[in-house]
Amino acid sequence: MSNQASADEIRKVVNRLKRARGQLTAVIDAMETDADCRDVVLQLAAVGKAIDRAGFSVISTALRTCVTEGDDADEDAPSMQELEKLFLTLA
Repeated sequence: MSNQASADEIRKVVNRLKRARGQLTAVIDAMETDADCRDVVLQLAAVGKAIDRAGFSVISTALRTCVTEGDDADEDAPSMQELEKLFLTLA
């Protein structure tokens, strides 16, 4: 994430990803123990949602902190077109 993102924003995304990692571990454990397929699918859905939300948070932060136009634009900042493409990648 950008060095302009606040520590709180980064912490929230990292926490989401850690939660997703825990959910993925639960999916793997369920598969290895021949758990009910409904439980596995529900856990997979939770993992996907957590990862999607983390991605959307990253893009949202970039929209607020990275994007400027005109003379104030940081040449390393993603353009609106790049952010749109990233957003659509998650959709």
